[in-house]
Amino acid sequence: MLSNHFENGMDMARLAWSRLPHSEDGELDGVGLLSTSSNRNGVESLDYEVIENYAYREEQAQRGKFFVGYNVAVKWFFALLIGIGTGLAAVFINISVENFAGWKFALTFNIIQKSYLAGFLMYILINLALVFSSVYIITHFAPAAAGSGIPEIKGYLNGIDIPGILLFRTLIGKIFGSIGSVGGGLALGKEGPLVHTGACIASLLGQGGSTKYHLSSRWLQGFKSDRDRRDLVTCGCAAGVAAAFRAPVGGVLFALEEVTSWWRSQLMWRVFFTSAVVAVVVRVAMGWCKSGNCGHFGAGGFIIWDISDGQEDYSFEELLPMAVIGIIGGLLGALFNQLTIYVTRWRRNYLHKKGNRVKIYEACLISVLTSVISFGLPLLRNCSPCPDSDPGSEIECPRAPGADGNYVNFYCGKDKEYNDLATIFFNTQDDAIRNLFSAKTIHEFSAKSLLTFLVMFYTLAVVTFGTAVPAGQFVPGIMIGSTYGRLVGIFTVNHYKKLNIDEGTYALLGAASFLGGSMRMTVSLCVIMVEITNNLKLLPLIMLVLLISKAVGDVFNEGLYDEQARLRGIPLLESRPNYVMRKMTAREACGNQKVLSLPRVVKVADAVSILRSNKHNGFPVVDHTRDGEPLVIGLMLRSHLLVLLQSKIDFQHSPLPSHSRSGSGAIRHNFSEFAKPVSSKGISIDDIYLSSEDLEMYIDLAPFLNPSPYVVPEDMSLTKVYNLFRQLGLRHIFVVPRASRVIGVITRKDLLIEEESEDSATMELQSTSVRDQRHKTRLLEENGADAERPLLNGLLVQNQRRVLTCGPVMK
Repeated sequence: MLSNHFENGMDMARLAWSRLPHSEDGELDGVGLLSTSSNRNGVESLDYEVIENYAYREEQAQRGKFFVGYNVAVKWFFALLIGIGTGLAAVFINISVENFAGWKFALTFNIIQKSYLAGFLMYILINLALVFSSVYIITHFAPAAAGSGIPEIKGYLNGIDIPGILLFRTLIGKIFGSIGSVGGGLALGKEGPLVHTGACIASLLGQGGSTKYHLSSRWLQGFKSDRDRRDLVTCGCAAGVAAAFRAPVGGVLFALEEVTSWWRSQLMWRVFFTSAVVAVVVRVAMGWCKSGNCGHFGAGGFIIWDISDGQEDYSFEELLPMAVIGIIGGLLGALFNQLTIYVTRWRRNYLHKKGNRVKIYEACLISVLTSVISFGLPLLRNCSPCPDSDPGSEIECPRAPGADGNYVNFYCGKDKEYNDLATIFFNTQDDAIRNLFSAKTIHEFSAKSLLTFLVMFYTLAVVTFGTAVPAGQFVPGIMIGSTYGRLVGIFTVNHYKKLNIDEGTYALLGAASFLGGSMRMTVSLCVIMVEITNNLKLLPLIMLVLLISKAVGDVFNEGLYDEQARLRGIPLLESRPNYVMRKMTAREACGNQKVLSLPRVVKVADAVSILRSNKHNGFPVVDHTRDGEPLVIGLMLRSHLLVLLQSKIDFQHSPLPSHSRSGSGAIRHNFSEFAKPVSSKGISIDDIYLSSEDLEMYIDLAPFLNPSPYVVPEDMSLTKVYNLFRQLGLRHIFVVPRASRVIGVITRKDLLIEEESEDSATMELQSTSVRDQRHKTRLLEENGADAERPLLNGLLVQNQRRVLTCGPVMK
């Protein structure tokens, strides 16, 4: 009882917090989803359920064991292609970003040797040109490529199809837009867009390419159903994280923890294989670049901040400041989520309504502001004298401007001085994080410089997120967290007076805490942080700060991607149902809605009228028994009915059922004909031309409907319905009255498969209650009475001697 009151109180506090910035809008309904028609009409559910109609069963019956093996081999082959494609895309993006940034800094530093003002103007113009190219691509070519893309992909894997997110133009916009926005120095990263890039590559491979741009291949068109595409997109998401951080295991766990709603062991193996392929591709590319073939990319490689030579051990006294880091991360992460919601909502309601030109002006203005801050603030900072370096240390002080490493000499009057603010501000984000994580650099950064950078970069990250460019939040989150983590490290060193405390270790813990406080990931994020830092000794500490930061952040709001998905009107089904659902039944959830049903043999004119009168995507099909009682025989999808109306080959003159359709040669459609094109609405009723003679014809829906839809009784709690709906990835559930009788009960024993030793082709799903009956059947077969063999209270599948039986009801 106490736990229920506590949970309700937490929900009320979280709801009150989430409504603070935008209480005047009034656009959120009771569950926090957007009520705007523009967002609601732009999404549609996906059909993850297998439609086991006659066409499907006939197609399955014609497939032998060879096809099953071939299908499995094709799935593994596609996993290989996804890994290679995503790895190459990541290599191209990283090499391009590093070269653009390298040319920018090299040119700027050459100019500032003569004039800082000229170098300042050149720096602004280069960044402005790169950002302009990015925002122009997004606004005029690929609008769906804006943002990180993770909320949209998470919605897709949750069962929501958002138009345009997996198209070829979105892939191109994501790749080149990320190069411009990240290379232009904006406070965002390329890791989120890489996840979207991997998902686009996976989807395009599954459909054989892009037909619109004539880049398709028939032999690659192996997966046309939403169910198969879901598995491929899952592999693409994991590949994107693995390519972004060189963290293959972290990529697998990210897909499992953050983006997918449905998982199984076979998919786990393919996702793991895809991530491994990405790691191999990245390592090969790095080896090729070490010989100087990649320009400014050099031998540094992808994002990996090696701190294996950092702090060896930690004492009990350090757990308190580490816990403080976790609390700070939870607070700042929750605040970041809320501020981005406020800014994004204001931007959408007042700014972006004015058209693409305003979006371009906004991105360019933020680019200029970012350039002024990153170049101008270090000029206001006094330089510090270089510390006494150890004889065996590889760290030099100062470093030449534009060179990788710590202690950058920027606007300093003496040779043996460095500018600590320029070391992290006037630098690429990867190099800045590497400097913040660096070990054995105690007192390199002053508390004043770190605090200045934290406030300015935090503000820039909030303002930049939501602009019309590809934007990820992994690297900016690491930048923010490592800054206040290093601040806590400075205070810890000064307080405990211990030389074995390394500030870089606290910077790593701060980065983990902020990501945990904003994104609310734990397991995958922990593994990613260990993989990118190459220090397994810090695993317990990373786990500690992640747990604390997530717990603190959950008090105020949800994770960044969940909040952004809700802001975009994506109706996600979370893993846990709402507490209110425990007090509701399935009938109450249906309300007073009127169910539109179809007869088994429907007149074409009536079917067209029903499709035009509503936008429902599924219709119960009702037939009548000999006694005249209505009987629900299945579910007819709107998309399948449109295919029948367009083809016209199943039209008949008689309003009576066509019983010959049950034969094996009656179906004149392949099951793949009913698959909807990826990221498309498919056929519309307005696209179908029907003559007056066609409207007087009839269609027997029995061969094409789903004869076994999921059904729940009307008094089932809505919590159980929610769990069933989400865990099975359903689109429709029938709510029916309480059944009058029971014909059997299936238990675990009924679902265990036993193979006969004398005939491997015979498999039975059996219960102990039918073993004696099966023994009698064998005796009849031995005596030549096979024709009298009973069906054993089950269903005989075509072309297979497989029996499904239900155990008797226990009295």
